[in-house]
This record gives sequence, C-alpha cells and structure tokens, in this order.
Amino acid sequence: MRKKDTFKIYLTIGLLVWSCFNGAFAKAQSSSTSKKFKVVLDAGHGGDDSGNRGNGYYEKNIALDIVLAVGAELEKQKDVEVIYTRKKDVFIPLATRADIANEANADLFISVHCNSHSSQAKGTETFVMGIDKNEKNMRIAKKENAVILLEDNYEERYAGFDPNKPETMIGLELMQEEYLDQSLNLASFIEKEFTSAVKRSSRGVKQGPFWVLHRSVMPSVLVETGFLTNNEEGRFLNSNAGRVKMAKAISTAVTNYKKAIQATESITVAADAPVANKPVRVEKSKVYKDVTFKVQLAASKRKLETKSYNFKGLKNVSRIKDGRLYKYYYEATSDYTLARRFLQDAKAKGYKEAFIVPFDKSNKKLQLKQVLN
Repeated sequence: MRKKDTFKIYLTIGLLVWSCFNGAFAKAQSSSTSKKFKVVLDAGHGGDDSGNRGNGYYEKNIALDIVLAVGAELEKQKDVEVIYTRKKDVFIPLATRADIANEANADLFISVHCNSHSSQAKGTETFVMGIDKNEKNMRIAKKENAVILLEDNYEERYAGFDPNKPETMIGLELMQEEYLDQSLNLASFIEKEFTSAVKRSSRGVKQGPFWVLHRSVMPSVLVETGFLTNNEEGRFLNSNAGRVKMAKAISTAVTNYKKAIQATESITVAADAPVANKPVRVEKSKVYKDVTFKVQLAASKRKLETKSYNFKGLKNVSRIKDGRLYKYYYEATSDYTLARRFLQDAKAKGYKEAFIVPFDKSNKKLQLKQVLN
C-alpha cells in the first residue's frame, strides 16, 4: 500500500473519531443544560378510598382536580417535567406513591389533600415530615396514614406499621433530615400563595409523621387545601373556580421555589481543556462586605465530628445548632463566586441537595436573594 493511501485511511479514521467525539460531547453538553426539574404530584386517596366526605363532598375527586390543574400549569414551562401518581379515580398504595417519586429521581414531591373536623375549623396547612407531639397534627397524620389498612398485605409491606397504635407514631424517625430545610422552604412558598393570592385562611407550616413523606427521598410536602367540613371552605373547594385558584397558587409556589433553588445552582460545565480553541471564561470575584457565604451540606439530629471522614472527604466543615437540628456547612467566604465553586465541590462529592447560605457578622442567616440584590 502506498504511503499516500495509508495517509488517506488514517485521515478518514481520524475524522470519524473526531466526529463521534464531538457529537457525544455536544449531546452530553445538551443533556446537562436541558435537565428538567421533575415534580411528582400526588392526589390523595382514590378508588375505594374516598378520603373524607365532609358536607357530602369527595376529597379524592377534589384532590385529583387540583393536582391535574397544578400539573397543567407547570407543564407550560419547558424545563419542568410533571409526573402523576394517579390521573384518574384509582387507589394507589402509599408506598407506591413514594416509590414513583424515588424512581423518577424527582426534585419535588407534593401530596394534595382536603381536611375535615367535627367543628367548623377552617384554613390551609402544609406539612413536612417530622415527629410532632401536637395532638391536632398527630390526628391529621393518623387519618392520612389510615389508608394503609385498605391494602391486603399492609402488615408485610409496612413492616407491622399500624396507624392505630400511638407507639407507631412516636417510633417513626425523621428520615428526611437532609431535605428538611428545602421542604420547609417549599411549604412556606405554598402557604404564602394561599394567603396572598387566594386570600385563604392559613394555619401555617407544620410537621407530622406522614408515611408518604417518610418514604420519599427528596424535598416533600403534604398540602391540606382546606376543610370540606367547613361550610364556606367546602363550597369553595368543591367549586371549579376554587380548585383552579388553589392549583394556581400551588403551581406559582413551585415556580418560585424552583427559581430560588436555581439561583444558587448556576453551575457551568467544566472541561479539562478548551474545546475548539474557545477560551475558558473566568468569573470575576463578587465580594460582599460583612457577609459570609457557607454551603449547607446537611441537617441532622445527630451531632457529628466535623472531620473530613464524616463528610466524604470534604474539609473545613463547621457545625451550627439550629433548634433541634445540627446543620453542617462547608467552607466560608465573602466571595460569592468562590462560594459557588465550593457548592460545585459539595455536589461532586454527592451532596446533591447542598445550597449556599449567607450569614451576617453576628452569624445570623440572611436571605440569599436579598443579599445578591
């Protein structure tokens, strides 16, 4: 074979390899920049489980209508993917609802319900997973967990979990410690929209031992949209206009939460070398006087030594007691650009839900959005 022919063969092979590499890189780059924000919407009850029947209304139908309307609003955003645990009147086991969210690797899990009471109690309330000895909160959690008993194999599936036993409630541990702050943040956004946009009475953000939240490994909330047993709220929630307004409030809250999270996650794709001789963009320092940025890694009831072996090799970890929880932070800097790099380091180590928290000189937490503005 002549040298000229050999050269042509090698040149052709080289061009093919480069084409494949370049295509794969472009696909990977496109994939990383087009990752969708996944929201799992769970309409409470369904099928043989009607939920509460306050004033003759069906909780399962109202919850489903609200969820479908929330999903329709969110699906208007190209970067949002909505997954439903049910889209029709069927019974879905609690464990399956959480599994759907876990298998989808969702960013959020939202379970929608309607409340009931023997009095004319009224108001919305949004729950996150937690142990709360408040009798009213325990009653609501017990009622929502009771659907487990409709499942034939509940003793096997739920490892003896019996919602009628008080010790079962107390025995549940807080499994969502890593996501507690984000769940509380989302719950606050939701209750704020209920009061400001829909002018509903709010009973606030609360904690409760809900099985469906206990099983989900992402920021999760259970929304009680109001009391069907309250004459005014029951009529409102059973009306098409009322359900649309509540759905719009929830979808707006999710959008606001997403924007707040993404404000701390504007992570650029890094490469070992420039591609096609394109220069690497170096961000300028953004120093904020009298502000210290830290990367929150986790929140836990466990008091851990701030050694690198407890935090996947990360050094310079600090611990702050906040109520009943210990919060663990990585690094500390007044340079926001540097803080974002620390955030990338934390995520690369596996802390996917890490986020940046600013503090003032007295070590008081600040709102990131306000600091950056």
